[in-house]
Amino acid sequence: MVIECKHVWEHISGYLDGTLSPEVLAQVQEHLEHCEICSAILDSTRNILILTADERVFELPLGFCERLHARLEAEIQAMAAPSDKKDPTEPDEPSDE
Repeated sequence: MVIECKHVWEHISGYLDGTLSPEVLAQVQEHLEHCEICSAILDSTRNILILTADERVFELPLGFCERLHARLEAEIQAMAAPSDKKDPTEPDEPSDE
């Protein structure tokens, strides 16, 4: 039986934990052999687990928090303010020339 991506995503944790039944494990593995998207999701999930399990603490650069908050505030204000700028994704209007 072939399973769809959405079903593979539901089994990613069990796949990584080694708790899937042999039948489901075989289906997930078969799907992963042919699906780049699900393989990428599996790799990303595995990387997240590795990173969150890392107990090292990293010190942020001096002023990082202030710069982050200033940038977030600027983005929030830009989203809330009406814009006179043309949206680059909209097609050009025909000219009357």
